[in-house]
Amino acid sequence: MSAEAADREAATSSRPCTPPQTSWFEFLLEESLLEKHLRKPCPDPAPVQLIVQFLEQASKPSVNEQNQVQPPPDNKRNRILKLLALKVAAHLKWDLDILEKSLSVPVLNMLLNELLCISKVPPGTKHVDMDLATLPPTTAMAILLYNRWAIRTIVQSSFPVKQAKPGPPQISVMNQMQQEKELTENILKVLKEQASDSILVLEAALKLNKDLYVHTMRTLDLLAVEPGMVNGETESSTAGLKIRTEEMQCQVCYDLGAAYFQQGSTNSAVYENAREKFFRTKELIAEIGSLSLHCTIDEKRLAGYCQACDVLVPSDSTSQQLTPYSQVHICLRSGNYQDVVKIFIEDNLTFSLPVQFRQSVLRELFQKAQQGGSTFVFYRNEALDEICFKVCACNTVRDILEGRAISVQFNQLFLRPNKEKIDFLLEVCSRSINLEKASDSLKGNMAAFLKNVCLGLEDLQYVFMISSHELFITLLKDEERKLLVDQMRKRSPRVNLCIKPVTSFYDIPASASVNIGQLEHQLILSVDPWRIRQILIELHGMTSERQFWTVSNKWEVPSVYSGVILGIKDNLTRDLVYILMAKGLHCSTVKDFSHAKQLFAACLELVTEFSPKLRQVMLNEMLLLDIHTHEAGTGQSGERPPSDLISRVRGYLEMRLPDIPLRQVIAEECVAFMLNWRENEYLTLQVPAFLLQNNPYVKLGQLLAATCKELPGPKESRRTAKDLWEVVVQICSVSSQHKRGNDGRVSLIKQRESTLGIMYRSELLSFIKKLREPLVLTIILSLFVKLHNVREDIVNDITAEHISIWPSSIPNLQSVDFEAVAITVKELVRYALSINPSTHSWLIIQADIYFATNQYSAALHYYLQAGAVCSDFFNKAVPPDVYTDQVIKRMIKCCSLLNCHTQVAILCQFLREIDYKTAFKSLQEQNSHDAMDSYYDYIWDVTILEYLTYLHHKRGETDKRQIAIKAIGQTELNASNPEEVLQLAAQRRKKKFLQAMAKLYF
Repeated sequence: MSAEAADREAATSSRPCTPPQTSWFEFLLEESLLEKHLRKPCPDPAPVQLIVQFLEQASKPSVNEQNQVQPPPDNKRNRILKLLALKVAAHLKWDLDILEKSLSVPVLNMLLNELLCISKVPPGTKHVDMDLATLPPTTAMAILLYNRWAIRTIVQSSFPVKQAKPGPPQISVMNQMQQEKELTENILKVLKEQASDSILVLEAALKLNKDLYVHTMRTLDLLAVEPGMVNGETESSTAGLKIRTEEMQCQVCYDLGAAYFQQGSTNSAVYENAREKFFRTKELIAEIGSLSLHCTIDEKRLAGYCQACDVLVPSDSTSQQLTPYSQVHICLRSGNYQDVVKIFIEDNLTFSLPVQFRQSVLRELFQKAQQGGSTFVFYRNEALDEICFKVCACNTVRDILEGRAISVQFNQLFLRPNKEKIDFLLEVCSRSINLEKASDSLKGNMAAFLKNVCLGLEDLQYVFMISSHELFITLLKDEERKLLVDQMRKRSPRVNLCIKPVTSFYDIPASASVNIGQLEHQLILSVDPWRIRQILIELHGMTSERQFWTVSNKWEVPSVYSGVILGIKDNLTRDLVYILMAKGLHCSTVKDFSHAKQLFAACLELVTEFSPKLRQVMLNEMLLLDIHTHEAGTGQSGERPPSDLISRVRGYLEMRLPDIPLRQVIAEECVAFMLNWRENEYLTLQVPAFLLQNNPYVKLGQLLAATCKELPGPKESRRTAKDLWEVVVQICSVSSQHKRGNDGRVSLIKQRESTLGIMYRSELLSFIKKLREPLVLTIILSLFVKLHNVREDIVNDITAEHISIWPSSIPNLQSVDFEAVAITVKELVRYALSINPSTHSWLIIQADIYFATNQYSAALHYYLQAGAVCSDFFNKAVPPDVYTDQVIKRMIKCCSLLNCHTQVAILCQFLREIDYKTAFKSLQEQNSHDAMDSYYDYIWDVTILEYLTYLHHKRGETDKRQIAIKAIGQTELNASNPEEVLQLAAQRRKKKFLQAMAKLYF
């Protein structure tokens, strides 16, 4: 090295780390010193702070010349800032534990979306629609990271968060915190809507059997330098940080288990899934051992989850093998509370159950007692009070044995002692201590407890019951017993008549605020309308200043109703009506229809006395409740609704009462109800004209019903199909706003959903998702498929049943939002298949969608499924209107692009005219990914078999040539056979081939 070069290096190394006028992110950006900074033992600022700074700067909005705020520009500086943020995350090895702990939800959402973008995940494509097995390793890993974070964030948001104590109020800080809170809530709302899709993506990841790779600082640098050169490398199996299959599955299993466990609070059956995932996580941790570099699982938390799952989902073992947790949980679920008491008494000897768990059981029992009894018929309020005392007595004895103070609950429950309570307390004390093995401290604690109980009793009869008990005599010496008797005698009124007895702390009456708080707590928990009324009367008797309808922020009443209800002058009536309606709507939402009906009936009876307007509101809500009750009950088995319910629905649709507040969802549900139960005659002929003009859902229902009625008729008579087409096209249209610049040019500045339609597209989609009638769903699907196919740049049409009834062109193609149409088609197919997954025409549409988006393995899956459902898993011939030539050709193309060339040749035989050119060309391919010669038994065309014989002879492949010759030599393929024999031979080979394909792709 020259002296000049050495001086230059020394000058560079001695340069100060941070220039005085340059912020950190600009310095790192300009000087490319990020990697050097991150290699420091304790870099300041920390890596996660750098991520926040980089992304904040990259997302800063810009201001144009007219002082208008514009979105962040997509310039080189912002792209580099985003890349630097990704590199810092790559330095942290994409550890979600570290990132979640230090980054807010909006920042981490932005970071992971940038990772998806740079990993070439197609924008606008749902992750659940993508086949992870066919994606590049870095792309698949980016999708897994995003969806793991999504469900972890949902789970974390369900935990209670301790609010930080606010400092001195600063308006700018408070505004910033409010904006971040709103942004977080919006992101959480989206994540929760997509939660089922995220779970499906992670479940699919567990089926992968290959290692994945995640971007490192090196691969991100390569992508930034020249993306074209790096595509091949980043998509290979050697680029990036290797994540072994076992490590990936371990993390995914743990996250899925946590998600299922969180869902179990509303659906207990899901706990079984959580248990399976957690125990699989334990197995994988045991397999990975200390070799894991990227799998970080909190094993203590995992053990807690597993223990909870053991309680919530007990195994099939006998009750003797169950843990005490499981036994208590089973007893609580079955209402067998006496056994809970027995378990607690036995536990007083072993101390196996934690005190916190025992206290939580007592709290649960107190809660049930306050609600007016349990859901089980053999316990009422009085019986539950007795159980509460017994459990509390068991817990109290456990506390005093371990040297803790007596609880407040025990003193409250023991304020009015009786013979039964004294007997039970003595029984618990006797069975909770083994006098032969107990230590002196345990005996001393028990003796002190019994002595204090005696001193707290005023009735000498109860004192004698305790003092004459065998345990008392054993634990207390003669001197102690005599001293206790003297103390009791001094307390007697006959001796100390002049001394005023000291008031016990527990005899002091509670303050008014405590009583109000307790009553408000009961008001929140109760769903009994008469108990709610009684509590409100007591509360209004204590104070007239409070508005008790505001006690819980969970009590929500639609805004169209709240104005009428809050206008009631009497405070008690206003609170009662509001709370009854809010609780009834909540019970209906959670499908607790019996309680909802009780609450609505009580509210109806109340408002009938003074408000005809609110009476009609309650009748409307009870109609909606009855619709939901029928649809969730007997309607699921296909039983038609009672005629009375249909008449009430018609009455609602025809109602013309002025000034009645109406909820749009009721009209929506009523029209969907009529369509689902095929009341097409009413919708087409009997609906009043004013309804068609004023109610968009009735208009849409009338067009759908009329189209269903006209469907069997000639094409010329389908006038309503054209009307329905025009209505939907209008809904899916967008309106453009233009602006003329200074140079006179007109530019398009924004497109928004058109307001000329009878409803918005989101409202239409919500309405369709309430329909279950197959014909109606088929009509809607075919309409949207036709609308999707109309666009000029479409390459692969999607096929659908009844597609010919729709017009073949649109006058103004530019007005239709075809991206929204494509998304709607995918949503509708997924919904339709959730209603009936065995409808072959819907399965073909789903397959065509995958085919159009180049997901060939998934497309084959659905093409085969469509054939399987209409042929008894290919035991019968697939109808020709299902496997048309177009479907077969698309299956051929899928197999060809998947390099399964022998399958291509076999499928060429399925066409009405065998495509020998394609078959021969595919057989010439030597790089085939299928079983090749093992498929020869499925070929029935002799010409193809003869060509195979020639081809193998030419290549010198003697073994394969013999297999082909053997296939030709089968007697049933002899050309001299009758046509019936040849067709039977072909049908038998079709069946076996399609079944083999189904096993491969299902």
